[in-house]
Amino acid sequence: MKALPKSRLLRFVEQAMHLARRAVTRYSSKFSKQRYTLHQHIVLLCLKVRKNTTYRTILDELIEMPRIRSALDLEEIPAPSTLCKAFSCLDMAVWRVLLNLSVTLLPTNGVVGIDASGFDRSHASKHYTKRTELTIQQLKVTLLVDAKVNVILDLHVTTIRKHDSQIAPSLIKRNPESIDILLGDKGYDDQKIRRLARQYEVRPLIKHREFTSLHKAWNARLDADLYGQRSQSETVNSTLKRKYGAFVRSRRWWKQFRELTIACLIHNVDRSL
Repeated sequence: MKALPKSRLLRFVEQAMHLARRAVTRYSSKFSKQRYTLHQHIVLLCLKVRKNTTYRTILDELIEMPRIRSALDLEEIPAPSTLCKAFSCLDMAVWRVLLNLSVTLLPTNGVVGIDASGFDRSHASKHYTKRTELTIQQLKVTLLVDAKVNVILDLHVTTIRKHDSQIAPSLIKRNPESIDILLGDKGYDDQKIRRLARQYEVRPLIKHREFTSLHKAWNARLDADLYGQRSQSETVNSTLKRKYGAFVRSRRWWKQFRELTIACLIHNVDRSL
């Protein structure tokens, strides 16, 4: 019988395993039980977020996925508590390294858009929260997106109402070598951001808030075609919510940050396929 072609899911697992092997060692320490590798933990956690499901469900589905288990070199299915503990033990630094490695899978061009969006911190129904008058605070997620291939270069997550102009500097400082032109809406109109961008030899293409006729003239002189690529950031924000959910499942804030970083990593790997 003719061999079946590789599915997109199988190619995703192989690519994620390749990145995991580049990012971390096989085991966390020499005292590890060495029953499962860090690489297997990372890919299984990515699969959980990619399928927007629970630990028990993804492990139950894995029973019927022999080709996926073979790609992971997985001889037995771990317990849900094993994956939950692995998620807690893997530092945010590991996921940021994986995110940076995923960017190298696609050819970027330095034209980068910045935009923020909100993610719910609970998946309670809107009807229920409205009826019981509950207020669920959102996470503010700011993405730095390459406009050519829609790859996520970096992200910033906060639980407070921090203004866009306070968030952008940290993203610029972390990624000066990846940005040639920075595209932003009027929320990022701040002289400190413009000075910082020029300091790192980044051209800021940010619309001015129109307080005077001079500001209107400056906006009229913007390169419309180039500035129009800023919409790619909004497209990526929409894609993340549509494919991986508009809410985070974790209850602790530091786990919520990691979950969103994993979603960005998965998005980049999927784009590379």
